[in-house]
Amino acid sequence: MKIVPVKKYISDVFGAIKSLATGMKRTMYYFTHHKEIITQQYPDNRNTLELPERFKGEVVMPHDENNEHRCTGCQACELACPNGTIKVIFKNELTPEGKKKKAIDKLVYHLELCTMCNLCVEACPSDAIKMAQTFEHSVFDRSKLTKVLNNPGSKIMEGVE
Repeated sequence: MKIVPVKKYISDVFGAIKSLATGMKRTMYYFTHHKEIITQQYPDNRNTLELPERFKGEVVMPHDENNEHRCTGCQACELACPNGTIKVIFKNELTPEGKKKKAIDKLVYHLELCTMCNLCVEACPSDAIKMAQTFEHSVFDRSKLTKVLNNPGSKIMEGVE
């Protein structure tokens, strides 16, 4: 009655050898056929590296040549984020009429928390943020992964409300 486990063990060993031989056969094929490139040689190809159009690297806020952005401070991105990656910080500004108006001070983005889900970009009604194709985010200090998306002294574009 003990013969069945031994037979199964030997069968498993031969199955593993067959699987290894199949993998080695594929490896030897690619080793002998150099014309077929199947991998990119990163980081040697940084200048010619082409990422897919749908690649999501990190959230950025584009500014124009006048240092203006499209963010109205509606907090839709903050509400859409599933783990609190984006935080909108406000300040009070005085209008020419002397009234206080709430304006965006900082748009803080915590890259270390981001899951690149793109929900914040989809929720933004004014297309103020987008996903960039940057992907090298390795740092020794975790605090460098917290970024302020709006440039210092930037303001909202005319006509965006």
